[in-house]
Amino acid sequence: MAGPVEQHIHRDPALFYWILLPITIVMILTGILRHYLSTLLQTAPKKQALPKLREQRSLLRAQTLRVNHQQISKASFERRKEVFIEAAKEGRYLAEGPESRGKGKPNPLSDPAMMEGMMGMMKGNVAMMVPQSLIMGWINAFFSGYVIMKLPFPLTPQFKQMLQAGVGTRDLDVRWVSSLSWYFLTLFGLQPVYNFILGSNNAASQVAQQMQQQQMGGNPMGGAEDPDKMFQAETENLEVVEHRYILDGVEERLLAKLNAGI
Repeated sequence: MAGPVEQHIHRDPALFYWILLPITIVMILTGILRHYLSTLLQTAPKKQALPKLREQRSLLRAQTLRVNHQQISKASFERRKEVFIEAAKEGRYLAEGPESRGKGKPNPLSDPAMMEGMMGMMKGNVAMMVPQSLIMGWINAFFSGYVIMKLPFPLTPQFKQMLQAGVGTRDLDVRWVSSLSWYFLTLFGLQPVYNFILGSNNAASQVAQQMQQQQMGGNPMGGAEDPDKMFQAETENLEVVEHRYILDGVEERLLAKLNAGI
């Protein structure tokens, strides 16, 4: 039984030098430019007030206790849990003191540090979106509709829409890549190149910037979470934790393993 017929397309070799290579070089240079532009636009973070820092670290310490509770004994876990729950219920960890309980979310417009963070996020978005919009317009204007390369490995049909954007063909092998799709592949796949050129701590990766925005919150104008509610939620999480110490019965387990190996 004959195997599937491999699809061949006669392409001009000049496509590599006039389309694929220029797009790749422009994307690399744009990433480097975005890195240095983000570095120039970045403002030095202001020092946080000690009460606010204490509030954040207290909540983080409780979350770490909940996640890694199996690494300490039950007596140590219960003591730490009791101390945190007692202080959280009294509001002693709150940056503005126990009297700030029940006041709801803080207004982000009244916090200069938060406003500065929003401005930094907006600058980062501008440095990220404007160059990519210009490059996409450049590719659509000059290179739209070209099939520039074929991937050397097989793919499922689900990748067809991603790899052949801008090419209106139904029967084309999924391994063929259009110029517009090559732009998207380089946009999300050049992080190792940026790491090699700029170091691992660079601002050229759009994926890393998107993750940072998700961590900071999808709507920066929506305000921060109510700290008191966050402490109360963590209190409830700690109260329902079923503690299990990983060293309980370790002697019996070790002896059983040694006896099994004899």
